[in-house]
Amino acid sequence: MTDIRYDAVIVGGGTAGLSAAQMLGRARRRTLVIDAGAPRNRFAAHMHGVLGHDGRSPADLLETGRAEARAYGVEFLDGAVLSLTDDGDRITVTHERGEVSARGVVLTTGVVDDLPEIAGLREQWGRGVFHCPYCHGYEVAGRRLGVLATSPASTHQIELIRQWSDDVTAFTAAMGELDETVAGRLSARGIRIVTSPVTRLRTEDDAIVAAVTADGTAHPIEALLTAPTPRLSLASAENLALAVSDTPGEGLRVGMRGATSHPRVFAAGNVVTPFGNVPLSMGQGSMAGAGLNAALVTEDAARASLLRG
Repeated sequence: MTDIRYDAVIVGGGTAGLSAAQMLGRARRRTLVIDAGAPRNRFAAHMHGVLGHDGRSPADLLETGRAEARAYGVEFLDGAVLSLTDDGDRITVTHERGEVSARGVVLTTGVVDDLPEIAGLREQWGRGVFHCPYCHGYEVAGRRLGVLATSPASTHQIELIRQWSDDVTAFTAAMGELDETVAGRLSARGIRIVTSPVTRLRTEDDAIVAAVTADGTAHPIEALLTAPTPRLSLASAENLALAVSDTPGEGLRVGMRGATSHPRVFAAGNVVTPFGNVPLSMGQGSMAGAGLNAALVTEDAARASLLRG
């Protein structure tokens, strides 16, 4: 695929990317999705809180989304995008097999979750260890749950999971010395506070049974909630110097229809809202696809007027 010209190239084939592809395909735009095949939720066997798809596997949803987009003429290329270059009226998209040219790009590259360096945690990520109680809390409701704090902001996460179980242990070493008011609130809800750092997770038959702290104590838990540090996947767009929000918890700065600081680049999904769920990513992808198409329609009209003289 060298020197092939598209109306739109979508970087990333997760729910946001496929939603954008569907809209652009329905708008009769020649569209290519380039997908590295590493969606953020690939570690989870099931999705929840996704209306009409509750309990469905993320991989199954993406397979269906690809089929739907292909029905509208959308093309797919498996591989990583290496760089995006502004060539005036086009964007050159360099990927692992060559390069293509597009009038516009939709970035749906998501984020990478940087996890706490604790033995056994990464192996349980998406199964016994999770970050969103709305996505996975119901499945572990009533069990012995732990919350591994990663910053002072973890107070909300600790208090939130109490809705799903009355047996909650908060591992607060990363929060420093707790404010008396905060400690009192947690204790009032029956939440145990452990200040010694967690060093490893103990498992049996591939299931968490305890969190072991630096003082050698094994604290019985059956699942662990923690907040990873999301890292934006923007290496391929470095040349474009896209504006990033300075508000904590946000990503690329975009308008209501996904327009970034570059007139030919739109964005959606976790690269815009790192803590967004699947339904939010779907909606943003749909808007970004429609937003790019609207920008191309405006450009088409302007070109036609110039040609007419």
